[in-house]
Amino acid sequence: MSSQSNRQLKNNTMTVVKVAVAVIHCKDKYLLGFRDALQHQGNRYEFVGGKIDNNETARQALIREVAEETGIDIDSNTIVKLGRLHHDYGDKQVSLQVYDIELTASQYERHRHRCHGLEGQALTWVNKPELLAGHYYLPAANKTILEWLRLPINIAITYPLAHFNTYSDPAKAWLQFHQKHLAKNAWVYIRIKEAGLAKIRDQLMHLRPDVKTIVPIDDDLQKLADNAQIVAYHLTHSTLMQWSDESEGNTISDIVLSSNRPLIASCHDAGSIYAANKLAYTRLAQQLPPVMGIFLSPILATHTHPDTTPLGWQEWSALAALADMPVIGLGGLSPASFDQAAQHGATSIAGIRQFMSA
Repeated sequence: MSSQSNRQLKNNTMTVVKVAVAVIHCKDKYLLGFRDALQHQGNRYEFVGGKIDNNETARQALIREVAEETGIDIDSNTIVKLGRLHHDYGDKQVSLQVYDIELTASQYERHRHRCHGLEGQALTWVNKPELLAGHYYLPAANKTILEWLRLPINIAITYPLAHFNTYSDPAKAWLQFHQKHLAKNAWVYIRIKEAGLAKIRDQLMHLRPDVKTIVPIDDDLQKLADNAQIVAYHLTHSTLMQWSDESEGNTISDIVLSSNRPLIASCHDAGSIYAANKLAYTRLAQQLPPVMGIFLSPILATHTHPDTTPLGWQEWSALAALADMPVIGLGGLSPASFDQAAQHGATSIAGIRQFMSA
């Protein structure tokens, strides 16, 4: 039997360890433990968490492990699922269910001076920019989690070009409006559906070098490859489903599986969420940047799509639970909606008119 066949047989028989992971933070301070040198993936920092027992849910395991390791009671905190991912370390396979937990100021004050957990492990609070910059050596599976954590709470979406049709030069009016009204250092999805208007997209990025952009995925990826302002490529619902339904080797597949940046996809139902999960698994298996999140919409009625029936919070929350990556709430929201959205499973929210500065 070949060595490759042996590895395949080993992978097929290896038990997958199910783990609940708690990304605990208070604002931009994140809690990390440090693994003993004799442990699997030793001498590395890690997020708090542990094995999910057979008789408990991931949430129950999360609450128990955090209490056992740190003494922090998160039972009353808002617990938001970031995502699920599988990682093969060669000698061990893990299935991680990852959750975001923001502590209250009083919880943080009670625990921030503790240098060791209840099981003797070192604990440290680190700054988010340093965490995302890779200053702390984490197990390989955490690379995807760090990409998820880059998502901000709010994402602005540009107005359709048609919104400026009353102007003599709609493209110029679009550009001037967004140059003025995008908040400083905002993340913005530049959505221009009309063909041939990449020029004003590029002009906006040039005029506002502070913003981080999400741009549609297309066959112009090589031109955009070196633009540091682009944090992710966007897949429309139709592009996502086309990729999912077609075989490898087609044009869409080549584009979707060749991008050198994370992806964010638009989803509206269970079928598209399963397609996004499939894409996330495929990209991780090929060691490509992950699917950073999905726009799931519409939650509420919107001005831009008045004829579309909204999902409502209950159905939206049920759909969000199916996703293996962070879910961005979209449709009829304002920045003030974030707490409500988080309680229903959103890690971020997005919109147009309410997400522009005055």
